[in-house]
Parts: sequence; structure tokens; C-alpha cells
Amino acid sequence: MTYMKNSRRDFLKGLTATSVLSATSLPVIATAAIATESVLTKTANPQGVMAGNKGGRPVLYDGPHSPLFEPIPFVGNMPYPELGKQVSEKMAGVVDQAPAGEGTAWGVPFQIGEKPVVIKEKAVSVQVTQVKANWLIFQHTSDLIEQNEEGKQNFKQPYKGSGALNEEVADYYILYSDGSEARATIRERHQIGMFTRRWGEHAAEAIAHHKPRPLTPLHEQINSGNWNEQATTGRWGGSQTRTSANDYFPWINWIWAWENPHPKKEISGFRFEPKNKTSIVISAISAGKVNSNPLRWQSRQKAFFTLPDGVKFNPVLDEEGLLSQLQLDLGQVISALPRALYPRKGWTESYNNKLPDISENEIIIEYTAHPEARFHLNGGTLIPVAEIRSGTVKKGINVIPPADRKVKVRILEKGTGKPVAVRLHVHGELGEYLAPVDRHRIPNNAWFEDYSVDFVHRGRHSCTYISGETTMKLPLGKVYFEVTKGFEIKPVRKVLSISEATEKVEIEIEKVLAWREKGWISADTHVHFLSPGSALIEGAAEGVNVVNLLASQWGELFTNVGDFDGKTTFGSREAGGDGEYLVRVGTENRQHVLGHISLLGYTGDMINPLTTGGPDESALGDPIEILLTEWAAQCKKQDGVVILPHFPSPRMENAASIVSGNVDGVEMTSWGDFYSGINPYSLADWYRYLNCGYFVAAVGGTDKMSAGAAVGAVRTYARIRKDREFTFDEWKEAIRNGETFVSFGPLMNFSVDGKPMGSRIEMSKRGGTVDISWELASVTVPMSRVELIVNGEVKESMEISPWKASGNWSVKVKKSSWVALLVRGHYPDKPEIITAHSSPVMMQVEGSQMMAAADAVTILEQIEGAMAYLDTIGTRADEKTYKRMRLLLESAHRSLHNRMHQKGQYHRHSPLDDHPEHHT
Repeated sequence: MTYMKNSRRDFLKGLTATSVLSATSLPVIATAAIATESVLTKTANPQGVMAGNKGGRPVLYDGPHSPLFEPIPFVGNMPYPELGKQVSEKMAGVVDQAPAGEGTAWGVPFQIGEKPVVIKEKAVSVQVTQVKANWLIFQHTSDLIEQNEEGKQNFKQPYKGSGALNEEVADYYILYSDGSEARATIRERHQIGMFTRRWGEHAAEAIAHHKPRPLTPLHEQINSGNWNEQATTGRWGGSQTRTSANDYFPWINWIWAWENPHPKKEISGFRFEPKNKTSIVISAISAGKVNSNPLRWQSRQKAFFTLPDGVKFNPVLDEEGLLSQLQLDLGQVISALPRALYPRKGWTESYNNKLPDISENEIIIEYTAHPEARFHLNGGTLIPVAEIRSGTVKKGINVIPPADRKVKVRILEKGTGKPVAVRLHVHGELGEYLAPVDRHRIPNNAWFEDYSVDFVHRGRHSCTYISGETTMKLPLGKVYFEVTKGFEIKPVRKVLSISEATEKVEIEIEKVLAWREKGWISADTHVHFLSPGSALIEGAAEGVNVVNLLASQWGELFTNVGDFDGKTTFGSREAGGDGEYLVRVGTENRQHVLGHISLLGYTGDMINPLTTGGPDESALGDPIEILLTEWAAQCKKQDGVVILPHFPSPRMENAASIVSGNVDGVEMTSWGDFYSGINPYSLADWYRYLNCGYFVAAVGGTDKMSAGAAVGAVRTYARIRKDREFTFDEWKEAIRNGETFVSFGPLMNFSVDGKPMGSRIEMSKRGGTVDISWELASVTVPMSRVELIVNGEVKESMEISPWKASGNWSVKVKKSSWVALLVRGHYPDKPEIITAHSSPVMMQVEGSQMMAAADAVTILEQIEGAMAYLDTIGTRADEKTYKRMRLLLESAHRSLHNRMHQKGQYHRHSPLDDHPEHHT
């Protein structure tokens, strides 16, 4: 606000970026709190004082004023500079912060002259130009009321508290032209408040002089997608509320509305009589012709705003929280979001997770307003709120039916009628998102800015997670539902009609693929920032049996470390759960250059340090204290599973970790995107290690760090041993055994000579022919093609039906090889992607070593890069630590290097592994 100069203003400055950005650079749901010139609002200078103000004191302005009000000018008895003679030292010290001039507060125009009325011991009368009004609006404030400290300390006298609640301080007499008068008694923290207040000391019948305003979360306030830059531009916490009461100021003028009992009489003046020794300052009075208290707004409503042809929506908020194209006088626009264009007729046939188009000039707004408020549009057009709500507006703004029918929504398992956790999306006929009463209406999908259990697909399609039952407020008419739960249950899209009689909505979902019954356990190996309870809900709703919630460090920020105890599996029977959906807190240990490593399900003490080597991962000045390879070895000692996350990047020391034999799996990552599939680059680097005989299983993890990613969007399927009960320990063993596949939707069974994924098959020198069997099914992403991968190359490929397929191949094996299954697919309007991939079956032919020379050289070069970093620019902890790490890397390098030489594969050597015999 333009009024702030002290610490409160400094706080709000933290919520306001200093750079201006274009509307086209913002996310589609963004409304940015950036100081920018508005065609409808006044503009503040950098000092926070409205332009043109003569006295240097701030002018109040919080939006356009209502034409139903007019100021009542008067001349008081004391200029502001002389107030120090009448008021306390504290009040005198902030007189320069008292509002001045012509302005607007709560949509009411005021004219604050150079002489307010000041009363303390004597009554003061003023004459005004005669006016008729239903309501009078006063801007006034009181000095501090000092309490009896002896009574406060000794408990001998009643103590009203520092706010002096209900203490009578003045009588205001309204004088009519016929000689009659009306009296209003003014009481502290009712009709008036002190010029400054402590937290919690609000007034019961008056409000501070600036109406509440919307805020925008930090990520929407600047033109950068880099969260590191965002972290320096403002305060994160306050902006997450998306709203501010705007009621803390150095000097508060309290706004009080008095209903005139004689609206047909002309008011000619006022008499103000003090009732104690407290100084009262009356700054301004306005008259209004409204039918109810102008300070009482109605509950939140929605409307549909259409911009003229060729005009695009500008979502940028100015520093008053106002849009440039649409504002309210006796109210406030809460949010303005471009309309999501969902299909109506084809909703039930459209596919799961399909994104809506976004309109450029159709805006859905939320607002709260007095019944007689008016919208102010560009060009001076005024549209009464009453006309919108009655549906009589022809163009510009139209009503969206209110969502006020409270309905119980239950999602039930077909056959059992049991409520089940799901991901839920609901919207109304105009595409407006409808959230449960205990969820975000506008989910926040930015990094580390979400505490709810929501999901926003690509910033367009908002969803939330429920445990099976929830309460919603729905509009009457057609309402559109989408219900999903993982890869084995068929997604449901329904259109239901809500009426005045609707009290309950029940939707059944059906499990159509029985992979869980065959021993397959789904998991997400990589989730951040959720609480264990939230992770449990989201995992269950997405059909993810195991969620690995990873504690870590981000510079000076530590996350989920208090949730780690090295023993508890949330959701297990031992922890009071049903044992079907589990959450375990592990750690992601990270280095900025050398790489990241996920340590899952280990027991005992946390493996520290969580990060090392400096920013971004570690704190500035942190030296390199430990290698990924050492973290991995320690995790193994503590009965954990070791995963290389978002493989292969950061691509450096992970090579040494794999060569050292301490890595159980490499992680294919979705990066929050349903449509990109498994990254071919990730597969190509994984194939490199398989080609050199290093078996590591394929796993899937989302690296979820915001509501922009869904738990299990890409996931691991691992099969537990037959006749074994599903537990977290059994899941760990399945990962170690390598019977896994990664999927964005399709499910698979894959075997070689009857042996499952992850198997090792020993063959004689002659090799032989192996029989390959596969079975595929999907209920989410349509499949298009299946391919057999042999030693990193496509050996067989065939088109398949979208939802179910099976087949067999025979492959001759002459040398040591590996085979795996790859599945492609795509949504009808999307490009083909890699939707699933198995872990390999390794076939060892006697006398034949798996060693691809070019791949081995690349692996060696990564290890050499890690050594070069340690040797040159890496910050050293001490010489002993450096030498220990250097020797470990040399050992891994020598291990692969010697294997190459044993096979007679020579290569260009770096100085660190050069041999004289190479030059003979």
C-alpha cells in the first residue's frame, strides 16, 4: 500500500517485486503483485506518498470510489502540525503518517482537510453544507488510553486491557437543519480504535482505513522461472496466504458507518463531546445513499468477465492489489483466472489428465462486495453487482451460479462399497475449478510453496487428493467430475446434475488390472516436502503402495529431517495402518557437481552430511567431505537401498558408484509431466552400464517438490517373492533382486526362458536360443508399440492394441548379452513417448565378457572428471579427507580400466592412467 513507511511497509515490500513484467510472461493462473501503472488507479511515487499530495502525508487510496457516496467537507479546530500539543508523545511522533487529502478507503471517497476536529476536554462543533444521507461514514482515531498499572499488577481493579475494550470516549451529535439532533456514543474497540494497536486488538464495529487486498505467491511475482532468484525477491510465507487484511499502519484511521435514523432530514452539522481525557481526532466524514452497512460485504461470489475482442487479459496486480482492467468500489476482486476451456459434450469420452485450452480474453473472477457495489471497467463503464447476480447484464460480466449447495462426495470401490482414496477434479459449466471445503481453491504449484494435498497438471488442470469422502460446495446444474487412482483402476469422468435436493454424490471406481494381486508393488522412489501423513494420502490416492519421502538440505534449508527416525514405516500395521500403503523417510544426499544419491529405507542414524561441497545443494563454504560412493556404502551397511535419482544427471561421480557395486537402481524421472515419458537420454546412459556388465535395476520416481507433480506420475513396479507378505523390507528386497519395471501407465510381465526381469542366465560357450514372453495392459495411456531391446539396440518391434497385448519372440544368443522390454504409447493428441521399460535379464555366455569399449571409455571419463574436480576447484575439508576420496575414485577407475585391458581393449589415456607400454 502507498501508505506504508515503517516496518510494516518493509514487510509488504518483501511481497512486491521491483521489476515489471508483461502479462504474456506469466503462468496462466498468475496475478502478480508488482507495482505497475494502472489505467484505473492512482500511482504512488517511490516514497509511498501519492503524487500531488502537498503536505507530504500519505493519501488513502485502495481502489475506485462508489458514486453512491460523497465527502462532507468541514474545517476542524487544529492543524495537523499542532497536534503534538494535544496528543501523547507516541501519537505526535507519527502525525506525519496521518492520511491527508482526497482519497478512497473501502470504496468510499473522503476529503481530509488540513484541520481535523480534535477533542479532549472540550466539545467541538462544525457546520457543513446541508446533505441528506442514509449512512454517514466517519474516519477517526483515538490516542492511547493508559491503564492503571497498579491495578494491572495487583489484580485489585478491573483491567480492560491495552485496547480499552468498550470504554466510552465520546458522544457524536448529528445536527439536523430542523434543529433536532441524534446522538451516537463512541466506545473504544467498537466504533473507534487507537491510532496504533497490538495484534488482536481489532474493533467490533469499525475497520482500519484500507480494505483487504489479494496477494500473489512469490513465484508469480517476478518474470523468472529460477527459484534461486525468487528466493531473493520477497518473503515467501506471507505471500502464500494470497490475502492481506491490510490493517496495520503507523497511524490508523478507523472507518465507522452510522445509520441515519432520519434519512429524509438534512444534516447541517456535528457536535463532538469528549467523555474522558483521551484525545479523539476526526479526520473526515462522507455521506452515502445505500440500503445496508457499506462496510459489510457479502460472501464470495464468482462471475464471468469477457474482454473486448482483441484485448488480452493483464493479470498483473499493482501495489494496492488492483487489476488494471477490472476493479470494484465497495468490494474487492479476490482472484482473476483465465477460463479453462474444458469440453462439455465430450467430457466423459475425453481421456484422463487431458489439459484444457486456456482462453485469452475470458476471465473467471472471484469477488466479495456490498450488494450495491459496482464493477469499474476500462473506459469508465460501471456495472452494478446486483445486475450481475440477477443475470440482467447483457455483456461484459455475467454471473456464475454460486457454489453453495453443500454435498457429501464419496468415491467407492466397485463390489465392496468401501470408500477409497483418489485424486479428484471437479469443475462447473464454465470451467471453474471446484475444490472441497478444506482444500485450496487456487492450488499453488510452485517449488516449496505448497502445504496442501493438491496437484496442478501443467498449471492448467487442478486436482486434489481425498481419502474417499469429502465435503464440497457445488453449484446447481451440471458439474464435471474426474476420478483417478493409479494405473490399475480405470479412470472415471462423469457429468452429474446437482439440484436443491442433492445431498450426496457417490461415484464407483473399478479395478480392471490385477498386477497387485500378482505380487507387483508400485512405488515412487523420490518425493520431497510432504509430511508423512500427506504423502500417505497422496500415495493411496494415486495407487502407489510405497512412497519414499526424502529428507534433504538445500543450502541453509533442511526439509523433512524431523520426520526421519530410521525405523518407522508410516502406514504399516506396526504403525497402526492397514499395511497396503506405506511411507518411509529416507534421505537424498547431494553434491552440486559430483551428483545426487537417494538412500532409501535405511535403519539407524541419519547418514550425514546430507549435502556437501557448496551451493546450490550445500551451504556456501561447505567443503567436500564425502563421496556418493561412500554414502552408498554406508546406506548398504544400514540395510538400505541405493538409487541414483533423476538418472543420469548430475552426471559425474555416479559412474564410480555404479562401478563400485553399491547402486541398486537408476531412476527414470517424470519431472512432473505425464506427456514426456521416459527420457531416451536417461535410457541411453543406463544402457552404457548394462553393456559393460554392471546390472542396476530400473526404477521410477517423480522428484516431486511441488503440487505441480503427482506422486507416482512415473513409478516403479517391483514384484515381491511368492508367498511373502508385502512389507517395506520385502519391497526393498524386490528392488535389490531387480524384478522391476518403470511405467507411466502400461503394466507388463516379461520373462526370458521363464525367468523374470532381473534374472541372470548362465549359458555355455555355444550360447543358444532363448524364448521371450511378454504381457502388457493399460487403462490410462494408450499403448502403440512394443520393442525388444538387446544390448541397447531394438531387436524386435511390433504395433500393439492400445489397452491389451501379449506375445513371444525367440532370440539367438552368441555372446554375453542383456535383453529388456520397452513400450511406447501416447494420448490421441500427443506425440508417441516411451511409456514403460523393464529391468533387463542378463545372459552370461561362458568365456564372453560384457564390455563395450566406447561405453567403458565414457564411464572412465566421468570418473576422471570427478577426480579432476577434487584435484582442482573442489573446496577441501582437509588433506586426509581429500586423499581418502581420491583413492576411492582411483580404485573404481582402475577396476574398469583393468577389465578393459584384460579384454585387450585399449583407449586414449589421460595423464592419470597412462602406461609406458601404450607407447611401444
